[in-house]
Amino acid sequence: MGSDGAVEADAILEAAVASAQAAAEVIRSASGTTAALDWESKGAADFVTEVDRAAEATIDRVLKQHFPAALIIGEELSPGAALASPGLKFVVDPLDGTTNFLHGYPQYAVSIGALVDSDLVAAVVINVPTRDCFTALAGKGAFQNGTRISVSSLTDVSRALIGTGFPFKHQNLLDQYSRQFVAVTRETAGIRRAGSAALDLADVACGRFDGFWELDLSPWDIAAGILLVREAGGVVTSWDGSFRDIAAGPVVAGNPDIHRWLFATVRGASDNRDITV
Repeated sequence: MGSDGAVEADAILEAAVASAQAAAEVIRSASGTTAALDWESKGAADFVTEVDRAAEATIDRVLKQHFPAALIIGEELSPGAALASPGLKFVVDPLDGTTNFLHGYPQYAVSIGALVDSDLVAAVVINVPTRDCFTALAGKGAFQNGTRISVSSLTDVSRALIGTGFPFKHQNLLDQYSRQFVAVTRETAGIRRAGSAALDLADVACGRFDGFWELDLSPWDIAAGILLVREAGGVVTSWDGSFRDIAAGPVVAGNPDIHRWLFATVRGASDNRDITV
């Protein structure tokens, strides 16, 4: 990562935050015009608007000012680009929670994770309505508005609050998900589904959620959130229990104790333990 990796990582995070803040302003400026926006359907209950594209173009422009050679990967920008390619990559979700945004439901975010080669080095998630800014640097911790954060210390499952996401893009998973939902509901204090995986993972990182699971997420949904949770002392794994890398698929996250229970519970509630979409 260069002769001084720490300095470069700081610069990478600074560029990611600047581009995320600029995109958040684009989104805020359009928040009063949602009734006039065209909703383009990408799939069942999955929408994109000119606001998504304008925010992503803003991120692309700002990042390229800082790192002209960087690869920028997002749902609308180079979605098929190789995450395993060498060098600096920014994995971008310019508007995570588009449906929430379109309905004026205040839970949507800008999310950017930065990788050097295959290693996550920096992350930023901005809650657009509240302006909360979550950041992380590999090996240096996670922060909310500049204050260090950590996952919850709760170990009593009966008091745990768990975040989730419905598999709306792949309805073949609904029966399996329903069994998991029942199993988790029976033993916890509650489940919340707010509609932005980036913010769900940020909420795990700062201890609002004790755990989180979802069966089908894209790399840009989770790139920043994975680093936030890990740098806050949490655990993020794939469906087989292995270290979660930046790829599409299921995610289980939480503080170490709740993650262990949640992983076993959702796996145990599945007839087929290999999740395929």
